[in-house]
Amino acid sequence: MKVGIPKGLLYYKYYPFIETFLKELGAYVVVSDDTNKAILNEGVKYAVDEACLPIKVFHGHVASLRGRCELIIVPRIMCIRDREYICPKFCGLPEMVKNSITEMPMITELPLYINSEKSLYNWFRKLGFMITDNIFSIDTAYISALNAQKKFKSGIKDEGYKTNIVLLGHPYNLYDNFINMNLVEKLHKFGVGVITEEFVEENYIDEEVNRLFKRPFWSFARNSYGAAAYLHSQDKIDGIIYVSSFSCGIDSVVVELIKDRIKDFPMLVLKIDEQTGEAGINTRLEAFIDMIDRRNIVEDNLPAHG
Repeated sequence: MKVGIPKGLLYYKYYPFIETFLKELGAYVVVSDDTNKAILNEGVKYAVDEACLPIKVFHGHVASLRGRCELIIVPRIMCIRDREYICPKFCGLPEMVKNSITEMPMITELPLYINSEKSLYNWFRKLGFMITDNIFSIDTAYISALNAQKKFKSGIKDEGYKTNIVLLGHPYNLYDNFINMNLVEKLHKFGVGVITEEFVEENYIDEEVNRLFKRPFWSFARNSYGAAAYLHSQDKIDGIIYVSSFSCGIDSVVVELIKDRIKDFPMLVLKIDEQTGEAGINTRLEAFIDMIDRRNIVEDNLPAHG
């Protein structure tokens, strides 16, 4: 069987798992191309106008797989941590795709709870039975997939830069270089190092989140807030850049929480959608980094207090 994997949304976090599982079962895996202008245009054409940029891009990736496979992975991810949830658009993603894109092959529609090992296994077992009726092969493929995911480490942690920022946002905004217009490469050219939330230990994130009046409902909000608060409190960064999709409700909340925590510390929020121009991003980045440099010069020249 030919199985298509759209290279969007949480593909960047979990692709070792799904690709290993399918290949171990003998499926022919078809991964869509890196996000490009053609895929974005297809996504804009098929997705509803109110959808954020990553959802539109995902529609484009799905559309690009039509006619090339018999089954497409469309994840209905509900939860990745206990008592927390992710963007609600994931919950209705299969329906959005089925009702927007014509001439679709089979798609996966079952809810996926990544926080529960039992639920995760049951999801992959049902997916496996769509490819083979050999339960031993499915179990073996599942174990191999778990091992592949455990060995995989996502995230960025640069070393050797004088100026360093924490780069925050949903992973599909940070690791899709078309969506963020090669943001990390631009920062490196400006002489700025990057660290992402994956390199902040879970217990440090939990300590910061526990100081909030109310526990965050969304996992992405928890991760971004906790990483920003911890790195700021430990004086490990010179600034914060948050990449936010236009009209994202979760981002609008977490950005305000971070701002309240860090006060007058340098923070840049980059709002992106299908109309965002690269020249504007470059200008804002250059101005932000110049501000950080000037701030550091002033702080370095302040008299020491004995």
